[in-house]
Amino acid sequence: MSSNRFTSRRERLLRLKTLREGRTTAPSRIDAPALFEQCPNCNKACSKKQWNTQLLVCPHCGFHRPVSAYLRLSMLLDPDTFEELNDSLKSTNPLDFEGYPQKLEQLRRTTGLKEAVVTAKGRIGGFPCVVAVMDSRFLMGSMGVAVGEKIARAAQTARKAKLPLIIFCASGGARMQEGILSLMQMAKTAAAITHFQEQGGLYISYLTHPTTGGVTASFASLGDITLAEPEALIGFAGPRVIEQTIGQTLPEGFQRSEYLLEHGFVDAVIPRSAMRDTLIQLLKLHSKGGGRRG
Repeated sequence: MSSNRFTSRRERLLRLKTLREGRTTAPSRIDAPALFEQCPNCNKACSKKQWNTQLLVCPHCGFHRPVSAYLRLSMLLDPDTFEELNDSLKSTNPLDFEGYPQKLEQLRRTTGLKEAVVTAKGRIGGFPCVVAVMDSRFLMGSMGVAVGEKIARAAQTARKAKLPLIIFCASGGARMQEGILSLMQMAKTAAAITHFQEQGGLYISYLTHPTTGGVTASFASLGDITLAEPEALIGFAGPRVIEQTIGQTLPEGFQRSEYLLEHGFVDAVIPRSAMRDTLIQLLKLHSKGGGRRG
């Protein structure tokens, strides 16, 4: 049963159905007033239909556009299995940071999100699991108190239910408006994930563009299996900051998924088209006796 008891199951499923159909009422829709939209990477024109059928991957160059949290979940979860967790959790303004409450309210209106991460229970290929998806549209997916708490609670839910945990990371790091309280979430999320793993839980970390800062330095790097989307920027500090600090030119593709794969930081680079099938295979391999749980 969902932690958000005031939202009916039908309403939650309708939210995902709306996203699949691309209706304009969807909070995470792609705004494309024209019939064609230029790829930000290769500058070639793609129709809206091409973007949608290709899961927001450019058919010309393979560029992976950012995916909103609910849309990612609709791509991933089996139909009628989405069950949102801790939907009511959202950031306040613990440090009385000027303009922060107004910024949060603006983002909640424009994105349809309450925070930079959505957590849910569901099934992928019939296998039950807990999934968290970060959304870079909400303050660059930065981790404040509410984000850290939702990640920690997702790990606790997975531990108690003995389910695999999958987190799609996309973040600019810690949220500066919450200061030291934001940095504390690094320890909290890492501890929750570690406790989950010590109890035998499977944690799959899926890194998307960009995954940086305190998120990289905490739960994003703790996966039993670490996957990444093509060309995702993954690291603590950005390349320009590193170059300015050490006074050296970095290798080509430094901190991109493929470079990190070559150097053992991630286990595989998985394009979005293979995302769901890959996760189904991993869940099957790690389930008891190779069968479906639940």
